[in-house]
Amino acid sequence: MALRTRRTVYYLALLVATTAVFTAAYNVGMATWENRPQPIYRSLEVVIQSFTTTGYGEDAPWQSPQMNALAIVMQFAGIGLILTAADVFAVPWLRNALSPSAPETVGELDGHVVVCKHTPRTDVLIEELDARGREYVLVESDPDRARELHEAGYSVLRGDPESIEVLDNARVGTASAVVADAADDINASVALSVHEVNPDVRVVSLVEDASLARYHRLAGADTVLSPRQLLGRSLAGEVPTAVTTTIEEGVAIGEDFRLAEVAVAEGSPLAGRRLADVRLRERFGATVVGVWSGSSFTTAVDRDTRLPAGTQLLVAGRTEGLEALREATAATVSELTPRRVVIAGYGDTGRAAREALAGTNATLSVLDREDDDRVDVVGDARDPEALTAVGIEDASVMVLAIEDDTEAIFATLVARDLNPGLRIVVRSSEEEDVPKLYRAGADYVQSLATVSGRMLASTVFEDEDLLAYDRQVSVVRLPAPGLAGSTLADAAVRENTGCAVVAVVREGESITEFDPESFVLEADDDVVIAGADEDITEFERRYST
Repeated sequence: MALRTRRTVYYLALLVATTAVFTAAYNVGMATWENRPQPIYRSLEVVIQSFTTTGYGEDAPWQSPQMNALAIVMQFAGIGLILTAADVFAVPWLRNALSPSAPETVGELDGHVVVCKHTPRTDVLIEELDARGREYVLVESDPDRARELHEAGYSVLRGDPESIEVLDNARVGTASAVVADAADDINASVALSVHEVNPDVRVVSLVEDASLARYHRLAGADTVLSPRQLLGRSLAGEVPTAVTTTIEEGVAIGEDFRLAEVAVAEGSPLAGRRLADVRLRERFGATVVGVWSGSSFTTAVDRDTRLPAGTQLLVAGRTEGLEALREATAATVSELTPRRVVIAGYGDTGRAAREALAGTNATLSVLDREDDDRVDVVGDARDPEALTAVGIEDASVMVLAIEDDTEAIFATLVARDLNPGLRIVVRSSEEEDVPKLYRAGADYVQSLATVSGRMLASTVFEDEDLLAYDRQVSVVRLPAPGLAGSTLADAAVRENTGCAVVAVVREGESITEFDPESFVLEADDDVVIAGADEDITEFERRYST
């Protein structure tokens, strides 16, 4: 039952009950205290007159103090009922009259994306759509929520996303993709309804329970995404292991050019030195695209940038050179003893993190509230005794993958107190809790909403080469007509946008070796850029239009 309907029912029930009580009390009072017995309907009439402030007829005045007190109470009760009625009926009516409701249909569209239901992760997708000038329709079933989104500037349509009529109103027949982001069972129903309207449109469905993915595919979903599993793998990627760079997991740009991450481990040839001193370009042909330091990523690097232990570099180069870099760093790191990693929380995220780390030399220990074959200690991550039992005091990394952010914040505080040198990698369910987790002592926090949104974006933009979505930095291929006739140095791309241009695509060929001060871009060139979301948006604003 809708909130407005519930409030109406509750008010009417209150009105009937209050009227009945006062009618009975007034009828008894007139007979007992005033010695003027009367029919019950006459008492009902007087109560209604009192509630509506229209008078008391022939009964007033009363001689007994009890009846005068009862009349005063009835007056206050009547005023309360009138004010409540205004809140239940008049205020919503005025709000609807003054605030336009969300539309139930949209105009002609072609190639747009239909997003079924608004969530924090679809906000990330919508930001990507807006940045690329792509049209979308957000279908929201809750009228109040739809109106709020409409007033906030979203392109929203009010209606049930499971309804064929509503999907038809959202122009699914000409859409390029449909994203279903409601409950698991509703998403499957949406997929079935979508194919009734347009059998050829691509349907992307998200699942909270990864075991249900096959049923979504049976319902017609072309792509089924499990955000929690990807988040687990993303968190596992923040755990430094003996293999600090995996070339095979880099992002391909050309046939022999790749991106990869290199972790600066304690004791490695890079630790504590300046970029100018380690001479990555001269020795390995590798270009530093950006630097992660703690939880932040920056492309604002120069030759004087120092690389303390724990820094992660995003580097670009030929496969052979990056392999040599991997071997050079692995030679030092391999002398270290295997790291002990504690995984707290063994849901979908924790399972995925464990699977990702199972092939490394890390020693893994799992803590969860429920027993399982893979759970080493059964207990609460907020309990110091449970953390001690799982080996937190000897661990070098903890992957905190519990669902409740409040519990994660407290568990972070406890773990940091037990092991001040521990690297704590945390999953966050809500974006607004990320700063609190950092203040609690987390070294790296990844938001479920951000990862989910980036997954959606990477799926929807298959033709636009959004190459990396499980990091806080994107690698995107875009046209850049605004750079035509100039060099990267002349345009000061990195200084103006924070993005690093790692390759230029000209007539289908990837050009990775070029001098930023002399290489002139042409109008038809595409560029492959790396940067944070807001940096890429700024690049598009300046150079892609």
